[in-house]
Amino acid sequence: MTSTPYPVLYSFRRCPYAMRARLALAASGQVCELREVVLGHKPAALLDASAKGTVPVLIESSGQVIEESLDIMLWALRRHDPHQWLLANGVPLQQMLQLVAQCDGEFKFHLDRYKYPSRHAVPEDALGHRVHGGVFLADLNARLSVHLHLMGESESLADMAIAPFVRQFAHTDPVWFARQPWRALQSWLSKFENSPIYQQVMDKHAPWQPNQPAVLFPAPL
Repeated sequence: MTSTPYPVLYSFRRCPYAMRARLALAASGQVCELREVVLGHKPAALLDASAKGTVPVLIESSGQVIEESLDIMLWALRRHDPHQWLLANGVPLQQMLQLVAQCDGEFKFHLDRYKYPSRHAVPEDALGHRVHGGVFLADLNARLSVHLHLMGESESLADMAIAPFVRQFAHTDPVWFARQPWRALQSWLSKFENSPIYQQVMDKHAPWQPNQPAVLFPAPL
């Protein structure tokens, strides 16, 4: 059950999946009740709604549960897409989703083992995974050397779905990342991290507690 007439979003500030969901919600203006989660102490309400126990999870006012970050992005933007992220530069949505799938697949595999080698029992090969992840980043840099954003001159779903993961990779070793010959990618990431919408979605919130006043995100106009 929701405590407001708004959908409920379970989120974690630094999780790139949750970040991309909040970006789309902020862009669309779709107001939700934001429930910040401590991943080590997941609330029972989250686990009741979604057995997977990861964020983001969105519960519509009707009770329908959306468990995947990309599905939350599409849900929000199909309701209202004022920046035309789904139509940017005339690129078919399927083409954007194909690039996002590369990010979520092979790149994320290497990102996890580079950033958290002990968690994946590969501490001796973390730098090898950095090299493999860099192949995808080099491809992004090539795209951004041609135009300002991944799909053309305008921001798209692909930019906002992928940027949180590039950010996580870059912040694993910022000095190393800054030394790579990826000037276009570095500039793109810097613009993303300094954008008003990024600042908005990275506001800090206390962990959610049952019966607390609702925290609305984005703030209603």
